[in-house]
Amino acid sequence: MPLRTSTETRLLDAADELFSRHGVAATPIDAVIERAGVSAATLYRGFASKEALLAAALERRHRAWLETWDDAIAAQETPEGRLLAVFDALDAFRAGPLGSRWCAFLGSAAEHADPPAELAEALRRETDDLRGRLVELARDVDPRRGDQLGEQLLLVVTGDLAMRLRSRGWTTDVARATATTLLRS
Repeated sequence: MPLRTSTETRLLDAADELFSRHGVAATPIDAVIERAGVSAATLYRGFASKEALLAAALERRHRAWLETWDDAIAAQETPEGRLLAVFDALDAFRAGPLGSRWCAFLGSAAEHADPPAELAEALRRETDDLRGRLVELARDVDPRRGDQLGEQLLLVVTGDLAMRLRSRGWTTDVARATATTLLRS
C-alpha cells in the first residue's frame, strides 16, 4: 500500500529539515521517524532505505528549485538577464520554505562518495539540469562561446553554493559580479 500524501510529505519534510541541519550521516533514521510522527514500518513501506528517502527529498527540492528558477527567468527581458536570473533564483529559494544554509545536493554528494543508484540518479539529474540550463541560457547570450560560458557559470554557481556553508553572511553579490565579468569578457 502506498503512503498517503500527507504521510509522505511529513517524512520528506522531516528528512529535509534534519538532513540539511545535521547532515545525512549524523542523522539517525529514528530521528526522522520521530520528527515525522510515523512508525518505522510506515517509513519503509514508502522508502526502501535512508538513501531512498534522501533521494526523494532531493527530487522534491529539485522540482521546487526549478520552479523558482523558471519564475526568475520569466521576470527578465534580456538574454543576459535570463542567464543571471540564476542568482535571483538562488536568493529567492534560500528565503523560501525549502531554503537552507547551503546546497543539499552538494552536501549529499560530499557525504556519499559512492552513492546507491537512486541517490546517484537524483544527484546526476540536478547537475545535468543545472549545467544544461546554464549552457542553453549562455548560448542565447553568446552563441560562439555559450558552452564554455555555461560551464564557467556552473563553477561560479557551485562555488557560491559552497561558500554559503563556509560563511554565514554570504550573499550572491560576489558570484553575480563574477558572472557579469565573465559575460563581458
